[in-house]
Amino acid sequence: MRRLWPLLVSCVVLVPFVVAAAVPELLSDASPIAIDPVNALLPPGARHWFGTDQLGRDLFTRVVHGARPSLLIGAGATGAAVVAGGLLGLAAALGGRAADQVVMRVADVLMSLPQLLVALVVIAVLGTGTTNLVLAIAIAFVPGYARVVRAEALVVRGSGYVESARGLGLRRPVLIVRHILPNAVGPLLVLATVGFGTALIAGSGLGFLGFGTQPPAPEWGAMLAEGRDFLETAWWLGVFPGAAITVTVIAVNVLGRVARGRFAGGKP
Repeated sequence: MRRLWPLLVSCVVLVPFVVAAAVPELLSDASPIAIDPVNALLPPGARHWFGTDQLGRDLFTRVVHGARPSLLIGAGATGAAVVAGGLLGLAAALGGRAADQVVMRVADVLMSLPQLLVALVVIAVLGTGTTNLVLAIAIAFVPGYARVVRAEALVVRGSGYVESARGLGLRRPVLIVRHILPNAVGPLLVLATVGFGTALIAGSGLGFLGFGTQPPAPEWGAMLAEGRDFLETAWWLGVFPGAAITVTVIAVNVLGRVARGRFAGGKP
């Protein structure tokens, strides 16, 4: 039971954020973009749990509605990076020496650069916006996933049961789908759990710089940017969006740690 309580706590913590992303109206039926200058910069209280921002918008409502774009950026970027990295890793491991050299050298070049810098270069080419932000983060994360899948696929390809299956006349596509792919992708899915938290931080950081969801739509990183000029007089503008990012990332990382421990057969 002691090993399960971090998993249970993380799941309980993540449930409200998942609900906020899926059906934000269940938590707050107010408009996240309706302004009310008369009630601008009100501190947290019974009427406005998280206070109001500089335009009088309810901050709790904006944090709730900001969960959807923030989590979708993290999940979308992670999912795209996992799929692309998995395909490239398999191509490098099973496509011959030439394919291996090309894929790995490109991956080495990208991994030698900071992921945030790679994402910024992609955004400079594609432009700003939520979709382009997801693609930029995904491209920055692809090399890491590709290397993991390549390493796992090489190990599985040389294992005894794959050699036996090949000796029995099993065709190459069947070998890949039935034996190599499932065993190579397992560690990738565990890594993606932790990678989601990293992608969420990257998305919030780029949103803070103005490259993601554009105002007045709420997004946690953009909300931090809007509130940075008011921190001395209205601390709640930065604390609550920042707390949402922090709590979500910690909970997801705990899930990833538990999953990694279970997959490796050790203690989480």
